[in-house]
Amino acid sequence: MISIIERIEKYSILFYVGGSSYLTVEMFYRGYSYRTMFFAGAIAFLLIGGINNWLPWKMPFLLQAVIGAVLVTTVELIFGLIFNVWLGYAFWDYSHLPLNLFGQICALYGLLWVPLSALGIVLDDYLRWLLWRDEKPRYKLF
Repeated sequence: MISIIERIEKYSILFYVGGSSYLTVEMFYRGYSYRTMFFAGAIAFLLIGGINNWLPWKMPFLLQAVIGAVLVTTVELIFGLIFNVWLGYAFWDYSHLPLNLFGQICALYGLLWVPLSALGIVLDDYLRWLLWRDEKPRYKLF
């Protein structure tokens, strides 16, 4: 049984890895990011990591990646509504792109999160296995 201190340490590390990874992706893609997106990425990474904890391991990997993309896109929508719309920071605006929702998310970027979520799933699984001796990752593609 994992102690509360070990649990806090585990999720703090995963939180940091997720937030840092998200900022890194944005820096490579756009050349800049925002501090708030560290938290969006951290939350999204914890949610992606939870897919295997809350749903059966036997779920096809591609379905996990799609669920991950939906989770990330949902987090981005929530952060966009809070920071861009409600607080007025206007960090981003996708209203010029097709199939956008309130200018905060769009289908194109939602689809891009599928392969990125797949990478996040593998990263989370292997971190949990290597650092905390969780179950060894195994995947079924379809």
